[in-house]
Amino acid sequence: MSSAVTLSRRLLLERPLAAPDGAGGFAHTWETLGSVWAEVVARSGRNVDGGAMTLSAARYRITLRGAPVGAERRPTPACRFREGERVFAIDAVTEKDGHGRYLVCHATEEVVS
Repeated sequence: MSSAVTLSRRLLLERPLAAPDGAGGFAHTWETLGSVWAEVVARSGRNVDGGAMTLSAARYRITLRGAPVGAERRPTPACRFREGERVFAIDAVTEKDGHGRYLVCHATEEVVS
């Protein structure tokens, strides 16, 4: 039996959007697809030496209600979650169980210090 899921945090689901930059290239921005209620659980973290700065990378398991494959509201690894100034890049998406009631997104939050 799986443990209960507590969807207590409101996150914005965003996907990348490439718009012409006027110079023949593209500027990459983010388009908000909507908000989701999720359970966010910290998994692990590490510091990476970035020379003049330190980069802290923390891994999270983010659980939300299920959505069919191909649905616009179903996260993909190209998407990210935003909570205020915090950004969680989605690394992988799996179903929590065989019924697809919940999705589990494995995500990374990077912080420059």
